[in-house]
Amino acid sequence: MAGGAKGVAPAAPAPWLREEAGAIVLALHVQPGAKRTEVEGTHGAALKVRLAAPPVDGRANAELVRFLADAFGVAQREVAIVRGETSRGKVVRIGAPTRRPDRGWGRVAEA
Repeated sequence: MAGGAKGVAPAAPAPWLREEAGAIVLALHVQPGAKRTEVEGTHGAALKVRLAAPPVDGRANAELVRFLADAFGVAQREVAIVRGETSRGKVVRIGAPTRRPDRGWGRVAEA
C-alpha cells in the first residue's frame, strides 16, 4: 500500500472540509449564545461550532470570523462567510491558512 502503513486505510476526508486553490472551505453548524467559543463535534455533515456571542446585530458572525481567523493564523479579511449569513448552517472560506487546526478537529468530531 503506497503512502500508508501496511493494512491501514487512509482516513476518509471529512464531509465538512474542502480544499480549493490554497483555501479551505468549511461547512459549519453554529450555535450562538454558548458559554465559550469552541469546536464541539459534528452535526450531520457539518462541523459544529459553539459561539460565545448572541445572534444579534451580526455579533455571532463576527465572533465566528474572529475565532476562525485566530485558529487558522490569518487576518479576519481572509475569512468569508460564503453562504448562511443569517442561518445556523454556514459555509465559510478561509484564504491561505498558515495553521491547520481542522486536522485535529476531525478527531474532536469523531469523539
